[in-house]
Amino acid sequence: MKNLFEGAFGRYILPAIILQSVLIGGGFATGREIVEFGAKYGALGWIGGLAIFVGFTVMAILTFEFARKFKAYNYRTLLKELIGPFWFLFDIVYLLLAILIIAIMASATGEILNNTLGMNYWLGVGLITAVVGVLNFYGKGLIERFKTFGTLSLMFGYLIFAIMVISTTWEDASAVLSSGDTSFMPDNVSIWIVLWSGILYVGYNLAVYPATLFTIERQQARKEAVISGIIAGVFMTFPWFLTYFSLLGHYPSEDVLGASVPWLVMLSDFPTWVIVIFGIVVGWTLIETSSGMIHAFVDRLESQMEELANKSLTAAQKGIIAIGTLVLAMILSQVGIIDLIAVGYTALAYAMIAVFALPLLTVGVYKLFFKREEDTPAKEDASNL
Repeated sequence: MKNLFEGAFGRYILPAIILQSVLIGGGFATGREIVEFGAKYGALGWIGGLAIFVGFTVMAILTFEFARKFKAYNYRTLLKELIGPFWFLFDIVYLLLAILIIAIMASATGEILNNTLGMNYWLGVGLITAVVGVLNFYGKGLIERFKTFGTLSLMFGYLIFAIMVISTTWEDASAVLSSGDTSFMPDNVSIWIVLWSGILYVGYNLAVYPATLFTIERQQARKEAVISGIIAGVFMTFPWFLTYFSLLGHYPSEDVLGASVPWLVMLSDFPTWVIVIFGIVVGWTLIETSSGMIHAFVDRLESQMEELANKSLTAAQKGIIAIGTLVLAMILSQVGIIDLIAVGYTALAYAMIAVFALPLLTVGVYKLFFKREEDTPAKEDASNL
């Protein structure tokens, strides 16, 4: 198993798996995210999907290569290299977005576990909180293994759900595409609006990139960063299109497109065991997303603590930070999924583009091509994170 993670799999595939595993919670687990950033545009939504693929791929390649070249294996180191003394702005946006994403997933998971398994809302959320705390207690080794097998299972699960829905509604989806139907939107829809929606989707999901930085220490060449980034783009966009085409078969139904958890409505006509499995899958996505985003934040706190006091966070402290973050998210989750996604995601997408995407596309590109590695001071050793 160790050889698997230290070899080609660890260099090319693992960063993509970690990215996709953290994305799944805030990106497409409930289906609500795809409605807001693509499916509501009906026949034109796929254009946003193409923009999302390009955006995810470019940002993955640049992030991986920048982290590899400048040995920036936690996001504080990476952002100090990108925006210097203003790195703390990313800290603020990242933590807010992490709590928001976890809140949305907590709200969805509590609702789904209650509807599918009959589990008390708070009992379900409490169990998931405990698992995330344990994962952060034991650190990146357990998280890597948990996410590798978990993500492959989740991808398989969502593929099955999509096949079941698409196979029964494909004629309706085809009719939407052939007719150019965008009727769910009251105003005229243009290609540029759809493209911008895709950019915003990439923007708020930029928060998942720091979660993969600890895996980049295995990469030794630009080719590895580029190939791994392309793989990440495919992994991150494939589920988007599965969900989009599933939703298209119900377009422009208000019952589906207006639901807090569209997947639940789309699967409602299938046997109960399908709904139960979906509940388990979504619960797992909350664990993967929460553990990945919190682990990145813990890594960042630990690097600063080592720099200031020459001490590391204890396993117990890491677990407490994880649980504390989740508790804040639980409180926020009471606002409601639709409002959180429509308002919160959009606002923080602009902020994340400003503090991460634009610096990476400008300063980052300049340093990648015109600044030598030997000109950069040595960064923290990732093995100490």
